[in-house]
Amino acid sequence: MNEDFARCVRSAAIAGWWTILIGALFLTLQWLASQLLLSAKPAWLLALWGPDVTWETVRTVWLWAMAIFKMCLWVMTLLVIWLSLWSRRLKSSKFHR
Repeated sequence: MNEDFARCVRSAAIAGWWTILIGALFLTLQWLASQLLLSAKPAWLLALWGPDVTWETVRTVWLWAMAIFKMCLWVMTLLVIWLSLWSRRLKSSKFHR
């Protein structure tokens, strides 16, 4: 039973690391898109956001969205580090047979 549980914890840690990697890549692409679009200021972007939206509003919402996503990614990274350490401890535990 302990071996199965240790394997499940290790699998969760591995899946978490892949999720963090994908999230970091998404955050990087999001940052590049924001740099390109907010400097070019295309008219179609304001049309997508709706009437009476200014570039300052778009910039503020985009910055907050990226900041919140980054904080969520940070919390998830701490959780996955804990899972990885717990998995290692379960693997080397004297109860593991």
